[in-house]
Amino acid sequence: MNFEIEPNQIVYRENGRALAWIHWTAVDAQTIAADHTFVDESLRGGGVGKALLDALAAHAAERGWRIRAVCPFVVKWFERSGEYDGVKAE
Repeated sequence: MNFEIEPNQIVYRENGRALAWIHWTAVDAQTIAADHTFVDESLRGGGVGKALLDALAAHAAERGWRIRAVCPFVVKWFERSGEYDGVKAE
């Protein structure tokens, strides 16, 4: 699955149509807020949302950013798994 990194979001497209994305806003120079995740109904349950979050975590780590969980999906994963502790904002 290939994602496109755009300003403030990572997007998955099929045939030019955006079917899934994770969006963030800057809080400060070192912190972003993951504020919205969307996965088209046709892709739900297939791990696309988690893959988007993984891509965001990698993107943030490369830039030295911390992620504040605002979106309920991201909040759930941050609470459920320690795998994001390296990029999680306190």
